[in-house]
Amino acid sequence: MVFRTVTPGCYSIAALDFDRRLFDALIPLPDGTSYNAYLIRGSQKTALIDTVDPSKELELVSDLVRLGVDSIDYVIINHAEQDHSGSLPMVLELFPSSKVVTNEKCKDLLIHHLDLEEDRFITIKDRETLSLGNKTLEFIIAPWVHWPETMLTYLREDRVLFSCDLFGMHYATSDLFLKDEKTLYTAAKRYYAEIMMPFRASIKGHMEKIGALDIEIIAPSHGPVHNNPGFILNAYNEWISDSVKNEVVIPYVSMHGSTRKMVDHLTIALIERGIAVKPFDMTVADTGNLAMSLVDAATVVIATPTVLFGPHPQIVYATYLANMLHPKVKFASIIGSYGWGGKTTDVLKAMMTHIKPELLEPVLVQGLPREASTRGLDRLADDIARKHKEIGLLPP
Repeated sequence: MVFRTVTPGCYSIAALDFDRRLFDALIPLPDGTSYNAYLIRGSQKTALIDTVDPSKELELVSDLVRLGVDSIDYVIINHAEQDHSGSLPMVLELFPSSKVVTNEKCKDLLIHHLDLEEDRFITIKDRETLSLGNKTLEFIIAPWVHWPETMLTYLREDRVLFSCDLFGMHYATSDLFLKDEKTLYTAAKRYYAEIMMPFRASIKGHMEKIGALDIEIIAPSHGPVHNNPGFILNAYNEWISDSVKNEVVIPYVSMHGSTRKMVDHLTIALIERGIAVKPFDMTVADTGNLAMSLVDAATVVIATPTVLFGPHPQIVYATYLANMLHPKVKFASIIGSYGWGGKTTDVLKAMMTHIKPELLEPVLVQGLPREASTRGLDRLADDIARKHKEIGLLPP
């Protein structure tokens, strides 16, 4: 645990997890992560904002004791997921007079997930405030960022927004404030792509509320604290917008080389037409990098061999993941090879229920790609270029 001053009377208590490599048994963590709690000492009351992952609860409690925190009046829980709330039972046991402050939906989830008693709660509504004496906490209900009960907490006097998962990143660093903007941007974009992108529409509405606040610091639940809030706010406004870039993402698998030849040909054809291409071999690709590439791309082309009667299982996973993340891609197509037949195209089309892109004519070939199939790939490259021109991504 690391205990550092964010503003006078406001402290970050970060549990750094440098070695964690998988989150939710799903999300790769190439740079580890952190679980951030925040302690606010007012002139009359003390509040703890969120706790930490249960794997770090003993570190949190020992640091609170070591740092002379002899009382906590309120534990503010912005989000019920266990990496935020999992240490709450131990904190409540250590500070038996403290009350849990959260919204009604979060309260219900905490009771179910952590088996807490209802009389430990103070339930608040949107834009209600809580006085700590010389410091005031304001609560902003922000459902579907990224659970239905999520809220943000704003420290008015110090202009600090405790943003929960919003604006966070899975990045373990010894720096309280990360100065390298390139590193910050990449880590934040990866986090947005993997966790926040499905809730883009909800975030748009919440960004309007946040924009009305006077914010000097954004303190998320994962990763470093933002002391230049305009940087991360501008990045989010770009990612949640409806605009796309002149990019094609190609997740692919090739069993015997035929599909790979098709991917190579299409990649060159697209580059020749002035389009950026990002191919991902799904047998080795980092799914986080694939998710990041989908944030801005205008088009996705799914490339797969036919296994028995349908797409390769790795491509099924990639397509399911892309559909679940709900990127703003405008166009999609399917290419690949087959041995004797199958329903690969039908299966993949049926999986794109959330994306709902305009589907460009697929290119499926039997066995090795030959002259006719390469003409089909050139036609697909022309179709993609034409569509990109229609929406202003390429000059007419």
